[in-house]
Amino acid sequence: MNILVLNCGSSSVKFQVIQTDLEQIAANSDRRLARGSCERIGGESLVTLQTEDTEAKRTTAPLRDVRAAVDFIISWVASEKSGIADIASVADIHAVGHRVVHGGEHFTHSVLIDADVLRGIEDCIDLAPLHNPANLKGITAARERLGAGLANVAVFDTAFHQTLEPHAYLYALPYQLYRRHRIRRYGFHGTSHRYVAYRYRQIKNIARSQVNVITLHLGNGCSACAIKAGDSIDTSMGFTPLEGLVMGTRAGDVDAAILDFLMAKEGMTITEVESLLNKQSGLLGLSGLTNDMRDLLAEAEETADRRANLAIEVFCYRARKYIGAYLAAMSDTEGKTADAVIFTGGIGENSHAIRRRICQGLKCFGLDLDDARNEQMRAGKEGAITIDDSRLQAFVIPTDEELLIARDTVRAVRGVEQRY
Repeated sequence: MNILVLNCGSSSVKFQVIQTDLEQIAANSDRRLARGSCERIGGESLVTLQTEDTEAKRTTAPLRDVRAAVDFIISWVASEKSGIADIASVADIHAVGHRVVHGGEHFTHSVLIDADVLRGIEDCIDLAPLHNPANLKGITAARERLGAGLANVAVFDTAFHQTLEPHAYLYALPYQLYRRHRIRRYGFHGTSHRYVAYRYRQIKNIARSQVNVITLHLGNGCSACAIKAGDSIDTSMGFTPLEGLVMGTRAGDVDAAILDFLMAKEGMTITEVESLLNKQSGLLGLSGLTNDMRDLLAEAEETADRRANLAIEVFCYRARKYIGAYLAAMSDTEGKTADAVIFTGGIGENSHAIRRRICQGLKCFGLDLDDARNEQMRAGKEGAITIDDSRLQAFVIPTDEELLIARDTVRAVRGVEQRY
């Protein structure tokens, strides 16, 4: 099956075309036929297009909205000029997989999209007002262009974390607020955490029930996840993606009383405070320089900039603190806990310096870093970065959310179980 994977945001659409089926999934022989993106939608948009045999080509196109971007992508994929050998027309697109940010408590796995599913995604708009409307526009555009008879599948960022127990997902607020408004920890990046846990299982050749790991998705957005017996039992992002680790521009954990304090002292509105926490904080806010970890590391090395170093240290300290907390959360009555820490995401996969800083101080838990392995692990490589007999191992595993979305789409269409 040729699966079109769409990730629709408010001003961008990313896509991939992945050829896969149940046999290819079992053999790990899926093919990535094409990928690309449309950015700065709303005017003259920046377009990147690439097939499996060609370099990325960049151009521009007048795309007024998400619907126009999806139409542009489908037209290119199905055209001769794309050069995709296995696709000659829209008839060769067999299903569409959509990343949907929020599925609330209703969606616990990926589902074929019908009228009820659309209503369920709409019901979650209050929980993800910036993301779910854009996701819905992408679904509508694909269905209109490719026909209502073509299978569309929703893959939810939140679904993997629906295995959290109440003691992990509830906030210590009046319980009626949860019952009325479903205020709770939902968690995000679930597709990424789920994928790297699956890859770890393959690398170690173990059963799903034996997967006991802490996964760190570190990029511009960051989150940690405690995975016990293959299930998510806790995660750092909460009611929104703002909670938890320090991120590129998000503050992560803060005292809630700071909001009222800032409004009083700075004369800010609640909207301005929310913008500050989401768009002006994190690495950018601490350093006053950038939200890009690569630039901060370079600045810290070349000029010994104090605030660049401070931002890096806060980032690593917060991640290390979550690892310690999750090691405790995953401990059983016999004292067994997680077997490994897994790094993924742009920073987690590529920055040996950040991995080293995070792992420093974890030796008391049995994590013994192999500096040579750690420095060599970059640019798409996967494997262990600890010594062979380290009690708590550490791995780098590149994430592949689009591949998982394509595979879930196949499973939903074929009607098979979607647990990895």
